[in-house]
Amino acid sequence: MTDNADNIRILGINASPRKYGNTFKLLYIAIETARKYGAETELIHLYDYEIKPCLGCLSDEQKACRYPCVIDDDGRIVLEKILKSDGLIIATPIYWYGPSGHLKNLIDRMTAFENMIFIDGRSWVEGKVAAFIAVGSDSGDINTISYLSIVFNSMGFVIPPWALAYHAREGDVIENKNALLDAANIGKIIVETIRLVKSKKEWYDPTLLSKEYIKDIIEKAEKEAVRNKNKQYPERTKITFKLLNKQE
Repeated sequence: MTDNADNIRILGINASPRKYGNTFKLLYIAIETARKYGAETELIHLYDYEIKPCLGCLSDEQKACRYPCVIDDDGRIVLEKILKSDGLIIATPIYWYGPSGHLKNLIDRMTAFENMIFIDGRSWVEGKVAAFIAVGSDSGDINTISYLSIVFNSMGFVIPPWALAYHAREGDVIENKNALLDAANIGKIIVETIRLVKSKKEWYDPTLLSKEYIKDIIEKAEKEAVRNKNKQYPERTKITFKLLNKQE
């Protein structure tokens, strides 16, 4: 544990309409642990902000979707907080095996960050770190965390090991020691991961296919696939015909 903040900023987002439930409790534990490990932290309640649905600007014109988002509402405030952070801890209740609708609105609006690839060559959230907490009374925890992990990684976020905590049963989460331990570890791990990756400025290269060595790799992949097919396909065809003949 360290008191040296290293200018690390972590934003905790409570995507539950309740400011006192299990979702909040796990997020608070994660955020406070991150603070103990040296980060500057902020916890916001997403339902305090009016965030209108995405208009899908990029479906009409790719470059129309950019930061700042064309919609002038509280979403701009939250997006700015995300932009200024090094990492996010997002906690959501489980609504029908997925995140809350209000969080989904925010995620869709975050496309303005990712789509900057087509404006200036990189996602504006690339290299930031994210971790997730999902809470419900029944099931859908892994579905929700899987969805969030895929989406945020697709935007350019780094997802570290053990970046998840969940509680999918009735009762007070304070009685679920495994969930408490996972939440506390999220706070620790996200700070440590940020320290590891903060010096890395660029990850995804949108020009990679123009590189001669990549063109060469693609050509070799196609040739290798043809060679493999010539060796393997005749035997697979025999097996297929045997199966078809058995069915007749």
